[in-house]
Amino acid sequence: MRARRGFIAALVVLVGVVGAQAGSERRAVRTLSTEGLAKVSDYIRSEVATGKIPGAILLLQQHGKPVYYENFGVRDVATEISMGADTIFRLYSMSKPITSVVAMMLVEEGRLSLDDPVSKYIPAFAGMKVGIETKAGDGKVSLTLAPQERPVTIKDLLRHTAGLPYGFYGGGPVRELFAAADLFNSDLSNADFVAKIATLPLAEQPGAVWDYGFATDVLGRVVEVISGKTLLQFEKERLLDPLGMSETAFYVADPAKFARIAEPMPEDRRISPTTEIRDIRKPVKWESGGAGMVGTVGDYARFAQMLLNGGTFDGRRYLKAETVALMASDHIGPETGIARDQNYYPGGSSGFGLGFAVRTSVPSGTSWPLGEYRWDGVGGTFFFIDPEDDLFGIFMVQTPSQRGRIQLDLKTLIYQAMGR
Repeated sequence: MRARRGFIAALVVLVGVVGAQAGSERRAVRTLSTEGLAKVSDYIRSEVATGKIPGAILLLQQHGKPVYYENFGVRDVATEISMGADTIFRLYSMSKPITSVVAMMLVEEGRLSLDDPVSKYIPAFAGMKVGIETKAGDGKVSLTLAPQERPVTIKDLLRHTAGLPYGFYGGGPVRELFAAADLFNSDLSNADFVAKIATLPLAEQPGAVWDYGFATDVLGRVVEVISGKTLLQFEKERLLDPLGMSETAFYVADPAKFARIAEPMPEDRRISPTTEIRDIRKPVKWESGGAGMVGTVGDYARFAQMLLNGGTFDGRRYLKAETVALMASDHIGPETGIARDQNYYPGGSSGFGLGFAVRTSVPSGTSWPLGEYRWDGVGGTFFFIDPEDDLFGIFMVQTPSQRGRIQLDLKTLIYQAMGR
């Protein structure tokens, strides 16, 4: 009974935060079983009890209303403050869909085109070369620079075919140059960040390879150039404030909110061999549209519900339904001839749209829905939107090392709870 009272109380909080209108014409055939959801809860409790994560939040929302919400564990093992709906998380790459949405607002207004060369807004991109790796007879690898066969476009930025890798994991001279530039640890303005990245070679010819990296950060700078505002100013004006995403920003500015920040386990603070998880209490100049945002489960729920509604929320339209559909369509399928990098995070059953991975085939041994679109963050958070079942899910946690395993396990359990 205590668990049930806690669940109901949490739903009341979330309904007040999230309260959304779902399209009346949507009717999901499948619902989440009580027994299946109990297994979801047991799984997360076990992760906390065994010390793999300090705590987490899971929200599943169907037909515009929460059908499952639970807080687990604590925000930070150092403070032992219980996890709650007001907890603030590092979103990392869950920033990318937000930046992509505001860019598509500009596309709808005719102020930006998917086919525009990035150099139209950032002239230095016109002079970027492509790094070509060659291996000599003695096995030594050298780097030569070649001209672009075509310009990098806005669409390339949105679908990660711009040749701008993160470089975390090496894999050749170009990635080593990106790693050496230490861009993630350089607190530059968006303008200075893009100027620095334009001095590096592209890893591939534009449009040739899905190669995950800094493309969305460059897109954020394009938004600034067109709007004449900082990325956060434009996002707040057009998306965050109207949606009620009051806790979403690039750092936590108010010291009174510091105790609400979720932290990983003390030994689980690296997002790469050279980069620790960011201290979001410190102000930053870099408004990283690709990996810099922080926020709460309620804020991101409003964003996800807007997308699931086809671009509307509480009677206000943010994007046209056809724009959301375009973003949630595969733009790197076999017909495009686009290759996939060595890591290819979306996985073999998914393509990539304009800001999200998109389910294009059913994974072996499952009946997961086609058309599901989603993304995650290196800090551990993930979300998915399932139009077929009129459902979205958001999992909030801070655990760089356990994120992939937990995400797969949870998605499996959630869809089993739906009979999939």
